[in-house]
Amino acid sequence: MSVYECSLERMTDKIKTMSKFGDAGHGGITRYTLSPADLQAREEFTKRMKAIGALIEIDDVANVYATLPGSDPDAKRIVMASHSDSVKNGGNYDGILGVMSAMEVLETVAEKNIPHKHPLTAMIWTNEEGSLYPPAMMVSGIVCYDYLPENIKGKFKYEDMMKSKSVIDSSETFGAALDASGYKGDKKYRLSPEKYKNMFEIHIEQGPILEDAGNHVGIVDCVLGMFNYRFRFYGQTVHAGTFPMNKRQDALFAASQVICYLHSEIDKLGHPELVYTTGEIVCHPNVHTCVPDYVDFSLDCRHESPELREKVLGIVKGCAAREWAGCRCEVEKMWNRDTVYWDKKLFSYVQEAAEESGISHQVLHSGAGHDAQFVAYMLPTTMIFVQSKDGLSHCEPEYSTPEHCTEGATILLNAVLKADAE
Repeated sequence: MSVYECSLERMTDKIKTMSKFGDAGHGGITRYTLSPADLQAREEFTKRMKAIGALIEIDDVANVYATLPGSDPDAKRIVMASHSDSVKNGGNYDGILGVMSAMEVLETVAEKNIPHKHPLTAMIWTNEEGSLYPPAMMVSGIVCYDYLPENIKGKFKYEDMMKSKSVIDSSETFGAALDASGYKGDKKYRLSPEKYKNMFEIHIEQGPILEDAGNHVGIVDCVLGMFNYRFRFYGQTVHAGTFPMNKRQDALFAASQVICYLHSEIDKLGHPELVYTTGEIVCHPNVHTCVPDYVDFSLDCRHESPELREKVLGIVKGCAAREWAGCRCEVEKMWNRDTVYWDKKLFSYVQEAAEESGISHQVLHSGAGHDAQFVAYMLPTTMIFVQSKDGLSHCEPEYSTPEHCTEGATILLNAVLKADAE
C-alpha cells in the first residue's frame, strides 16, 4: 500500500489562518463555542472544504460535516473529528489541530486523487471545552447519549444542555446561542452507527512525554479512568486577633493538613504515572480578619488501572473517619469514569501508518478527556497525538511545530486509508 504525505505548506497556512479567529493579542486565542470567532473558524472550514468538492451538512447541535464521496455510494463514512472552540486565553492547537488535520487529509485525497471506497468526512464538534457553557464535551455527550454508561449519560440530557447558562452572563443559555448561531441544522445529519463506520481524532499531546522521549507522534491506546471527589471541612469562625490558637477550629488549616496527607499517602503507593490534583478551593467567609469556618476542595485522580484507583479511593474515604484540626471532614463523590480503550484494529492501523512513514512515535495514554471517548461507546474509535512544546496546553504559549502537525496528519491519512481498504 502506498504511503502518502500531507502538505507542510497547506498545514502551515491553515494554522496561521485559524489563529486569527479569536486572537487574544498575546499569541493565543479565546474562541468560545458559537462565538463570532468560532463562527469565523467554521466559515473558513466550510469555504475550504467546498473548494475541494466536499458536501457540507450541519446537524441540530451545530456539528459541521464535510464529506468527500467514495467509490461505493452505499459504504459507511469514515469520520475524522475534533473541535474548534477554546478555553479562555488558550492556544492555537488544542482541538483545532484535529479539524485542520481532517481538512488536510481531505485536501490531500482530492489533490492526489487517491482512490477510496468509503466517503471520508471531516467534522467539527460543538462545545468540547464547555468553557462558556458547561459541561465539557457537551455536544458529543448529546449525540452519543443513548450509548453512554448510566453513570455518565444523566449529565448530558438534551433539555438540560439547552438550559446551560453562560459562565459570563447567566441570562444567556447554550440553547439561545445555538438558535442565534445560524448553525442549527437537522438532527438527521448527526453522527450515528447507521451512517458511519468509525472515527479518528488527532490532538496535541498536552503533556511532555513525547518531547522528553524525542518522538514526534503518539499512538494513543486509551483515555485514563478517573474520579472526582469533594472534601468539605466544618469549623468555627472567630476573630483573627482575639481567639487563642489552641482553641480554634480552623477549616483552612484542616484542609491543608488533608492535602498534605493525601500527597504523602498516595505517593507511598509508588506509581509515578498516577496523577492527582486539587484544582479548586472554596473558603468561607474568606475575610482576612476571620478564621475560616468552611473549606471545600476538589480532588481529581487519574490512572488506567481500576485497582489502583480503588486504593487511592480508600485513602480518600478514610479522611472522613477522623477530625482534622478540630474540624469535621466530609468526603463526597462527584463523578467517575472508567478507562476507555480505543478500537484495537484502528489502533493497529495508526501504528502501521506511523511505522511505514518513518515518523518517530510511541504508544501513549491520554490523561485528558476528548469527544472521541464518548464516540467510542458508539463507534470504533482511536486517537493520535502530536508533540506539544514543553508539554503546554490550555494556555497561550501552547505550540506544536507545523512539521509535527503535518506528520500527524500524514499518519492520520494513511491510517484512514487502511481503514478504508479493510
